[in-house]
Amino acid sequence: MIISILTPRPLLALLHLCDSLFPIGGFGYSDGLEAATTAGLVHTPADLQAWLDVCLDEVVGRTDGPAALRAWSAFERQDWEAVCELDEEITAMRASSATRRSSRAMGLRLVTTWSALYPDRRMEHLLGLARRQRLGPALPIAFGCACASAGVGTRDAGAAFAYTRLASTTSTALRLMRIGQTDAHARLAETLQRVPAVVDAMMTRARPESFAPAMDVSAMTQQYLHSRLFRS
Repeated sequence: MIISILTPRPLLALLHLCDSLFPIGGFGYSDGLEAATTAGLVHTPADLQAWLDVCLDEVVGRTDGPAALRAWSAFERQDWEAVCELDEEITAMRASSATRRSSRAMGLRLVTTWSALYPDRRMEHLLGLARRQRLGPALPIAFGCACASAGVGTRDAGAAFAYTRLASTTSTALRLMRIGQTDAHARLAETLQRVPAVVDAMMTRARPESFAPAMDVSAMTQQYLHSRLFRS
C-alpha cells in the first residue's frame, strides 16, 4: 500500500497535490519521451515498461526522490540555506537545459499555487526566496516542501512523488504511442508495485545521484524534432 496511516487533512491535501488537475503545467513536458518515441526507441508496451522502470529506479529513486525528501527535512527545520543549496544541486544535475527550465517552471507554479490554497508562513518564505531568485525551486524541492507544509510524512511524500512522476509519464505515453488506456495503466500498475521498496531505499540515500544517460540524450534532442507536442 503506497499511502500509509494519515489523518484525513494531510491525506486530502496529498491527494489534491497529486491530482492531475493541480495546475503546475506538467502536461506540457514529456521529459524526453517524445524524442524517444519519435526515434522508435519507445514503441511497444514493453518499451514503455522499461522507460517507467528507469523513471522509478533512476530518476525518482536516485535523483529527484531523495532531493524531495531532503527538501522535506530542510523545510521542517526551516533551514533555508540547505533548501537553496539542494535546489542548486538538483538543478545542476539535469543535463538538458529544457528539463532544467521545465522543472523550475513547474516548481514555482506549485509553490505559488500551494501558498494561495494552503496559507503557511513557511511556504510564503519559500516563495519569497524564489521571487528574490535565491532558488527556482525545482519541482522535487517544491513537492517536498509542500508535503512538509501539509503535515505529510516523508515516506508518504516519497511514494506520492513517485506516483505523480510515473502517472505523468503514462499520460504522456498515451498521447505519443499507439497504446490503449488499459494496457498503459497495466504497465503503470506493474511499476507501482515496486514503489514501496524504492522509497525505502530513498530514505537511506545520503545524497541525490544521477545516471540515466539514454533519458538525458532524449531530453537534449527534443528541441531538434521537426514538430512536437511537448516543450521537453
